[in-house]
Amino acid sequence: MKSVRRILVFTGRNIKEIIRDPLSLIFLFALPVLMLVLFYSIFHELTPQFQIIYLAPSMISFSHAFLSLFVSLILSGDKESAFITRLYTTPIRSYEFIIGYMLSVIPLGIIQTVSILLFGGILEPSFFSINMLVCVPVSLVSILFFTSFGILFGTLFNQKAVGGVSSIMIMGQSMLSGMWFPLESLSDRFNAFIKILPFRSGSMLLQNIMMGTKTDAFENLFKPLIILSVYTLAGWGLAILIYMRRMKEK
Repeated sequence: MKSVRRILVFTGRNIKEIIRDPLSLIFLFALPVLMLVLFYSIFHELTPQFQIIYLAPSMISFSHAFLSLFVSLILSGDKESAFITRLYTTPIRSYEFIIGYMLSVIPLGIIQTVSILLFGGILEPSFFSINMLVCVPVSLVSILFFTSFGILFGTLFNQKAVGGVSSIMIMGQSMLSGMWFPLESLSDRFNAFIKILPFRSGSMLLQNIMMGTKTDAFENLFKPLIILSVYTLAGWGLAILIYMRRMKEK
């Protein structure tokens, strides 16, 4: 019970810090929606790659990539303000610290998912389907993945360095997920490399959910889900271990 109370108190504190920066929130929500509308309007008649059934799910994963930057900046800022140092003197445990940051960011990712799905339906009404109700909870996997690495980067680096490091996640999701160009045009070796990474799996999972894939469920749904989950657990595990080490050093 005490652990739950500490997590909730810490989460509430983080939410208050997030709300104090409304411009960042506007950027976090508005930019992906603006990109969705822009790229769909310009390119959807030229190539299937930008049809809403492919573009909107990819844009959801792309929007979640900004969460890694967002949470890493919050955490690194707390370190520079000595807030984290004060936490080391409290009974809060490493996993409570990690969960507190995670819970404060999850609602932002859900809002991103829902807003992109709604705008996708506005742009193309046939996009509205029962699959949206499945897509929202499944998108939690993508949210947790990017949040885990955002916390890891925020734990490892200072506020000046964390922006550049976290942008790797944004660029990775943009360039290695296949959202801007068909991966079939690339070499087999590079395709095999991309499939090992989590970025393509995030887009593919949500795309297949929205398309209602009924064949080869393992390849189209469970395999990308497993890949994302493995990377997420690795990110959380490293973040907790590093935080524990920092506590011992202090």
